[in-house]
Amino acid sequence: MGRWIALLLLLIVGGALLSVWRGWLEVPPQWNPWAPLDVKAAPNWLTGYKLMSLRSDPQLCAQALSSSELRVTRQSDSPDAKCPLIGALRVQGGEVVLSSSFLASCPLAVAYALFERHTLQPAAQAVYGEKVVRLDHLGSFACRNIYNRENGALSRHASADALDIAGFRLADGRTVSVLKDWPKQSQDAAFLRQVRDGACEAFSVVLSPDYNAAHRNHFHVDVGRWSVCR
Repeated sequence: MGRWIALLLLLIVGGALLSVWRGWLEVPPQWNPWAPLDVKAAPNWLTGYKLMSLRSDPQLCAQALSSSELRVTRQSDSPDAKCPLIGALRVQGGEVVLSSSFLASCPLAVAYALFERHTLQPAAQAVYGEKVVRLDHLGSFACRNIYNRENGALSRHASADALDIAGFRLADGRTVSVLKDWPKQSQDAAFLRQVRDGACEAFSVVLSPDYNAAHRNHFHVDVGRWSVCR
């Protein structure tokens, strides 16, 4: 009996998904697995799937990015370089000013826009009642192996899929530093931990000072194939 119920439920779910895919059944875009990701919409259980879909579909990624307020410029492709970049963007900032612009793959740019809107600013409001006005980073693209080792796998930085975040400035002038404030038992440390935890919803990998000493002064965030939140 249980087997027949399970089969019936499977048929119902499969039929519903087919109807949504074919357009026979109208559902809000945020609940449609095949609708482009809307950065402005509140994240839900489909957001992770939609973010992963962007990695293999440049057109879908461009649609998602267009729903954000991030300012970007398209960079020239460098297919023959040691670390080739295709479809890379220079991110110039959004609501939050950047310490400098950075190179990003389209999926990284979308993940950053999602992080800024749905993690960073809500955390700042919850902890301080203030907005973040500036983000300090240590860079994104770097043609190198992991930890700059002579041999080994290329870093996600080598494909502009990673960003190293060092700190923040609030509207009231307060600065928060991963290096200085993470080890403390303070309001700033609580804010940094909330940001780290929330970043894991937008990025596939988030490495903080809890991971190892190499990350004592920054959060490494990337959109690679693995999933780690430390």
